Amino acid sequence: MSSEVKSKLIKAIFVIVYIYLFLLSIKLLGHSFKLFGEGFAESMIQMTSNPFAGLIIGIIATSLIQSSSTTTSLVVGMVAGGALTLENAIPIIMGANIGTTITNTLVSFGHITRRAEFKRAFSASIVHDFFNVLAVIVLFPIEMFFHPIQKSASILENIFSSAGGYKAFNPLKFILDPAIQLFDSIFTQLPQPHIFLMIFSIIILFMSLIQLVKTIRSLVIHRLEVIINDYLFKNAVIGFLLGAIITAVVQSSSVTTSIIIPLAGAGIVTVAQIFPYTLGSNIGTTVTALLAAMTTQNTVAVTVAFSHLCFNIFGIAIFYPLRRIPINLSIYIGEKVGKSTRNLAIYITIYILLYFIPIMFIFLI
Repeated sequence: MSSEVKSKLIKAIFVIVYIYLFLLSIKLLGHSFKLFGEGFAESMIQMTSNPFAGLIIGIIATSLIQSSSTTTSLVVGMVAGGALTLENAIPIIMGANIGTTITNTLVSFGHITRRAEFKRAFSASIVHDFFNVLAVIVLFPIEMFFHPIQKSASILENIFSSAGGYKAFNPLKFILDPAIQLFDSIFTQLPQPHIFLMIFSIIILFMSLIQLVKTIRSLVIHRLEVIINDYLFKNAVIGFLLGAIITAVVQSSSVTTSIIIPLAGAGIVTVAQIFPYTLGSNIGTTVTALLAAMTTQNTVAVTVAFSHLCFNIFGIAIFYPLRRIPINLSIYIGEKVGKSTRNLAIYITIYILLYFIPIMFIFLI
C-alpha cells in the first residue's frame, strides 16, 4: 500500500470520527438545554421573541463564526432541548444565510492592488450578499404574517417521517446514547453540570465541524479544482448542482463560493455565471442541519432544519427569474467601489455600520 493511499485511508477514518463527534455534540447540546429547566427555556424564548432580534442574532452569530451550518446546527440543538420554539428559530435561520457571506468579500480584497481585477472579484463576492439580503427582505415579512416557510417545512417533516425517514438514523441512538450517559455521569460531579455540559458540547461541535471541513477539503480539493475549471460554467443547471454538491461535501458555503473569487478576478468567469453556483451552495449548506436534526429524532428540530431548506428554495424561486437584480446591483457596486480608495472606504464604513446598528437595536429592545 502506497503512502498516498495510507494517508487517504487515515483521513477517511478521521472523517468518520469527526462526523460521530459532530452528531454527539448536537445530542449533548440538546441534553444540556433540557438540564437547564423550564425557566431557562422561557428566558431564551423571550429573548428571541422579537422576530427582528432573532434575525439580527442569526446574522451576527454567523458573521463571527463564518458558518451558517454551525449556527443552524446550534439552533437545532436548542430547539431539540426546548430552549427555542420553531417560530423563534426561523428568523435566526434567515439571518444565518446573510452572515455567512463575509468571507467572500475578504477574499476579493486579495485583488485590491490591481483595480480591474478587484472590480471583477468584488462584484463576484457580493452577488451572494445581494441574493441573501433580497431574499430576507421579501420573505421575512411574508413569513411573519403568513408563515409559508414554517408550513412548508412542517409538510416536509410529516412526509419524511411518515415515509420512515428517521428509521435510517435509529442505529445512531445505540451508538450515541452510551457516550451521552458517560458524559452525563462525568459532568454531574461538577457544581453546575448543565453549564459545563453546554460549553463542552459547543466546543466539540465547533472543533469537529472545523476538522471535518479541513479533512474533507484536503481529500477532495484537487478534484474540485478540476471540476470547477472543466465543467462548472457550462450552463446554469450544472453550476447550481455543483455548488450544492461541493457545499454538501465540504460543509461550508463560504469555502465553496470563496474558491471562485480568484477566477472572477482573473476574468475567467462572470458574475452571471457565478450566480447559479452560489444558489446551489445555499442549498448544499442545509445538509448539516438536516443531519443534525434527524439525529435528535425531534420532530420540531427536523422542521427547523427543513425551514432552512425551504427558505432557500423560496428565495431561489423568486430571485432566479429576477436574477438581473442581484447581478446588476453587484456589478454596479463593484464598479463604484473599484474606482477609488475613497469609494472603498465609504463602502467598508457602511458595511461595518450595517452590523453595529442592529447590535445596538438588540440592546435597546
